Amino acid sequence: MATQPIHLPEDRYLDPDPATRKVAWHLYQRVRDLPLLCTHGHVDPRMFADPDYSFGTPTQLILIPDHYIFRMLYSQGVPLEKLAIPRRDGGPTETDHRAAWQVFADHYHLFRGTPTGAWLAHEFREVFGVQQRLSAETAQAVYDQIAERLATPEFRPRRLFERFNIEVMSTTDPAHSRLEHHQSLQRSGWKGRIIPTFRPDGVVNLDAPGWRRNLDLLSEASGTAVDSYPALIRALENRRAYFRSLGAVATDHAAVTPYTEELTPQEADSVFGRALRGEATPEDATRFTGHMLMESARMSIEDGLVMQLHPGSFRNHNPDLFAKFGPDMGADIPVATEYTRNLRPLLSKYGNDTRLTLILFMLDESALARELAPLAGHYPALRLGPPWWFHDSINGMTRFRQRVSETAGLYNTVGFNDDTRAFPSIPARHDLARRVDANWLAGLVARGIVALDEAEEMMHACAYDLAEAAYKLG
Repeated sequence: MATQPIHLPEDRYLDPDPATRKVAWHLYQRVRDLPLLCTHGHVDPRMFADPDYSFGTPTQLILIPDHYIFRMLYSQGVPLEKLAIPRRDGGPTETDHRAAWQVFADHYHLFRGTPTGAWLAHEFREVFGVQQRLSAETAQAVYDQIAERLATPEFRPRRLFERFNIEVMSTTDPAHSRLEHHQSLQRSGWKGRIIPTFRPDGVVNLDAPGWRRNLDLLSEASGTAVDSYPALIRALENRRAYFRSLGAVATDHAAVTPYTEELTPQEADSVFGRALRGEATPEDATRFTGHMLMESARMSIEDGLVMQLHPGSFRNHNPDLFAKFGPDMGADIPVATEYTRNLRPLLSKYGNDTRLTLILFMLDESALARELAPLAGHYPALRLGPPWWFHDSINGMTRFRQRVSETAGLYNTVGFNDDTRAFPSIPARHDLARRVDANWLAGLVARGIVALDEAEEMMHACAYDLAEAAYKLG
């Protein structure tokens, strides 16, 4: 097949109706150059702590960290070993990054019509200046172009952070983290704002992989021997204060379900004691996680950290892949999720307290109009996070706005976050989200639901204001 240019129309993703498209383009133009608020993500802060950090090869930068990419190839029978992805069990894997890139390029057609395809097209052309579409034939030429740019000072992480117009970026860090790279950033004098996010799952979810080791690390970091439930609470409060001292504005929590339950101190200590002895049951783990969500809400009211909750994902669904490669390899699969009853204990106790901001992320779209929008449209403490994982797509974000906005309104949502490990894809992800929101708002204008000046204000809120307010970034 002849070499083709990257397909990236200027007014992409907008409604084909000319009148709606014109309004959408107008709204998008008003916000396209606003700074990016990256309020939730997984980019490694290490790359910014070292001013001379190099991304390495194109394969190391684009392919290896991005499970959106390699899960698609895996679904078509491409072994992850062929993509140069390291195995945690020490098994052999491809070491020739050009060969891995060629495999990626050979299968690039798999991304047609997907959000990953849209992000990659933007990333290749707008970030790296690549003009020709990636294919089996162009693989090595594109590799060379990207590698040449990565060797220049303009493609060091700090320079790209500034070029991307990122105002703030949040990382996600375990409770025991010493945050060495965040400390280095603060000492460096560099003006980029990169802040940690406190994630305690590894110590509060009793069934978390490596739970006991994580507990030992928490003891070391906090200076508290975590040998009882009261000691756990003291250690967590200690670490939250430390994270706040380095700029943290939020916590992050993952659970299979949003189940909440308040245990008595005696019950909590008893369950925790059984876990320390290796005797905790699955029911113990469920109840303790539910209780610790309640405790986390209480702590957030006291210290002001925004609370994020990501339920509804069956983590590491593929046991063979988990054994070979570990977590976060594209095998986290959504499950049907109930919110109204599960969250009632937490919301009954804390949902009316305006000092709490609980941002709820969702994977079960069937709950959007039925439960989530009514809940967020009632409780002052509750906000809805943007579509996540499988739904941060053109259709997913559109469905979210359509199913949530009439009941919860726009202002009970929190804008967009990129939730990515793939640093160079961040501008593409925000740009796509802004175009989708512009398109949705243009539809409201076209149908006479809102006036153009109202849509302009709503557009600015989608792109910037909602995230700034929800995460207290002002």
